[in-house]
Amino acid sequence: MWLKAWHLIFMVTWFAGLFYLPRLFVYHAQTKDEAGRERFKIMERKLYRFTTPWMLLTLGFGIWMLIDYAWLAFGDMLWLRIKLVLVALLVVYHLYCGKLVSDLARDQNRHSHVWYRWFNEIPVFFLFAIILLATLRPV
Repeated sequence: MWLKAWHLIFMVTWFAGLFYLPRLFVYHAQTKDEAGRERFKIMERKLYRFTTPWMLLTLGFGIWMLIDYAWLAFGDMLWLRIKLVLVALLVVYHLYCGKLVSDLARDQNRHSHVWYRWFNEIPVFFLFAIILLATLRPV
């Protein structure tokens, strides 16, 4: 149970960052003054650096649980395979956020605040799907 507890704690902290970082992108894209843009660059960089270790710890404890609890039955657990695909896509989302942090730091923003508002909603769908799969184990 300790593994699961640590996995969930790190997952919650990772998602907190994934919910807030794209919201910073929205505000950054709307900012007109240089001082404001520089402030958002610092906030985005620090939040991304803060969030990445939580992602790694979430993955590490998840892999540990997979090896300890589910490895032998992995082939029979479709819900777990779907969850792992969703987690892999969430990691891609996280890494893409890092690319956006880098682009914004270099003043190479290619998106509007509206695009970032939609982008900001993506982790919500991942969270719902992953939690429902892990708790209900429907397939």
